Amino acid sequence: MKLYLGENIKRLRMKKQITQEQLAVAMGVTCAAVSKWERENTLPDITLLPNLAHYFGVTIDELIGYDEAKIEREIERFFEQRTALQKDGKWAESIELTRKAYENYPNDHRVMSCYMWDKAGDYADNDTAVLLANKEEFETICERILTESNDLRLRLDAVNMKGKLLHAEGKTEQAVALYQAQFPDWYLTKGQKTEQLFSKDTPEFARQLRQNMLELGAFAVNKKCKEIWFCTSFSMEEKGALAIAFCNTMKELSQSFGFYEADYYCWCFAQDFACKLSAAKGDESAIRSLENAAQEAKQRFIAYGRTDETIGAFCKKMF
Repeated sequence: MKLYLGENIKRLRMKKQITQEQLAVAMGVTCAAVSKWERENTLPDITLLPNLAHYFGVTIDELIGYDEAKIEREIERFFEQRTALQKDGKWAESIELTRKAYENYPNDHRVMSCYMWDKAGDYADNDTAVLLANKEEFETICERILTESNDLRLRLDAVNMKGKLLHAEGKTEQAVALYQAQFPDWYLTKGQKTEQLFSKDTPEFARQLRQNMLELGAFAVNKKCKEIWFCTSFSMEEKGALAIAFCNTMKELSQSFGFYEADYYCWCFAQDFACKLSAAKGDESAIRSLENAAQEAKQRFIAYGRTDETIGAFCKKMF
């Protein structure tokens, strides 16, 4: 394997925004020695490698053999495998894959964020005991991301975790205040801002508006699904009957009034509710009815996409 030691010392030094002189002082060598390392005329003494790796916050393997393009391909492959495992419902295998990736790439902010959220049990219904047991490690990861990364999504995820840790400690008011200060409201989303780029009498506006309507509608029916399931005193049978009635209403809207988006909402809602009923060992006939409703709504929506460019593009992205 080709060694990239000199190239990496220079890259890491520049990333840290220090001079050759500053690095020489930190390592106890001459400036000329650092210059020769970076030009690959000579190599650092082997006893300096741990100090160099620690100074730059990388592993020794990364320091001496870090091919950035190769590592990036490996990380991309990790995310592809992780997504595939999750789509197949293989959550334990996905978590183990992430753990190994974190061992191999402990300084990649994307990987460390995935590792943190996997260990926390994902974004919702977090176990307070798990959060508190891993508080120190999670806080370290969050601080590194907030200090080192410019990726807005990763930074917001770090803020999210800081809020969850506050809540786990009983400091819920501080957690809410943190979220209100750091997260945008519904009207500052990328979809809303993209829509506002265009004049309202243009095809571009209509296309973005319809996409926003599909995404926000699906988000809303997901909330409705949770409300029926978690926030009502209905029996299991009543919840199933209510879910079926909701799907029938969406179907009627679609077929009687041409609201194509209702089929997408129905598909999202019915699929989610069927999964909840199945996990709770609910009524089999209700589960089958919801699964059938989901499949029929999905097929109707895809059929719209064959004659509608916007719907067709949305279907390709979603299915």
